[in-house]
Amino acid sequence: MVTIEDFMKLDIRVGTIIEAKVFEKAKKPAYQLKIDFGEFGVKKSSAQITDLYKPDDLIGKQILAVINFPPRQVADFMSEVLVLGTYSKDGVALISPDRKVNNGDKLG
Repeated sequence: MVTIEDFMKLDIRVGTIIEAKVFEKAKKPAYQLKIDFGEFGVKKSSAQITDLYKPDDLIGKQILAVINFPPRQVADFMSEVLVLGTYSKDGVALISPDRKVNNGDKLG
């Protein structure tokens, strides 16, 4: 079991995807994303979300991501945040606010 204190350690913020491209060197199909988190800056992420999304469809999409995990090396790319999604039978579906909010807003 996880305590509420454990959960509160996660810094989950809203960001807008500003760039998405196929990650050619990834072992599993993935995209390289650049995400604008407002006052927290633009961060990079490797995301295995190719089943349900095309790169052009992702531009301008707001998503939720954990921004306080340590960076992780994926092939020749440093992934700085963990984009959140749900595993469905058709692939990973991104978690998004149901209306436009400010980049950097915290999940609460």
